[in-house]
Amino acid sequence: MNEVLIQTPSKSYSVHIEAGIRHRIGSILKSASSYSRILIVADENAARYYEKDCVNALISHGFAVSVYTVPAGDQSKSMKQYEDVLTFALAEGLDRKSCIVALGGGMVGDLAGFVAASYMRGIGFVQVPTTLLAHDSSVGGKVAINLGKAKNMVGAFYQPDAVFYDTETLQTLPMDQWRSGFAEMLKHGIIGNVALLERLLKDCPTLEAVKQSSQFAELLATAIQVKADIVAADETEAGVRAHLNFGHTLAHSLESLSQFQLSHGDAVAIGMRFALKLSRRFTGVTEDESNWRQWFDQYGFPRMPQHFDPDALLALMKKDKKASYGTLHMVLLDALGVVSVRTMEDEAVLEELRSFQKEEQR
Repeated sequence: MNEVLIQTPSKSYSVHIEAGIRHRIGSILKSASSYSRILIVADENAARYYEKDCVNALISHGFAVSVYTVPAGDQSKSMKQYEDVLTFALAEGLDRKSCIVALGGGMVGDLAGFVAASYMRGIGFVQVPTTLLAHDSSVGGKVAINLGKAKNMVGAFYQPDAVFYDTETLQTLPMDQWRSGFAEMLKHGIIGNVALLERLLKDCPTLEAVKQSSQFAELLATAIQVKADIVAADETEAGVRAHLNFGHTLAHSLESLSQFQLSHGDAVAIGMRFALKLSRRFTGVTEDESNWRQWFDQYGFPRMPQHFDPDALLALMKKDKKASYGTLHMVLLDALGVVSVRTMEDEAVLEELRSFQKEEQR
């Protein structure tokens, strides 16, 4: 088993990475906790495959378990779903010693985590991610729901008690979800571990190679460690944690404008290429844009949508949480493995957006 220790001022916990670990979550939690009741919040896809295994693992060790299933997709990170889960938790008798278990991808982790953070001012919270993308969102304690088209606008910093990452669950994912999650692995290499980036590009030149890699659990743990180190230094994004948002300012706007039809990872891949373009102009980094485009093309990532209006994207970018006093702040690349937050002028970003959109034409 690979294990990554997450240490923050508010809590320390482990990310357990092992094939089949979903069958042992009951025994591990029983040895470390005494939850009065557990509510599993699962997206419909994860529930179809893994709800029974998790429920049995918990009940067999004496836990009282309820299950609430939400539709898959980012649309479920809504105020209505949030209220519905809270209402269900109250009806099921959850108290301050109870625990919410998030079973599924990043969406359900965000939703369930915000429920855990706010129900009775905070109860137990455990993550059981079942997508590759969730290797990023399940670690670090950011939980949130969307506010209309504005992504992750209502939320909290709330660390889980534990994360159980069962790599067997990834084998049922369609390849577009492997691609989406792989974008965040690449990001972790780009911003904080060049050796990881080089290994990914060399040893996993295709998504199928990623899926079949005998070293996958180790690579996953290495990617998570990049985030763990940053979160340990800055739990609540007062400084360096913002570096994890490399590529995300444009990505969140693309997701919103597509009405969340564009996956998070695909949007981040586009956002990282745009961040490189800005970096070449404003930080002097010499990384070759065409090389990056080739990297992302080889994994099947989409190019910048040609029908999206740059002015509309800029307006959404200015509503990003990293904007302040009406001013855009974006994470740019100083060198591979080194990033920084820069203040950006609207006109410069708009000019580069228009140029980027043309360059992204196939």
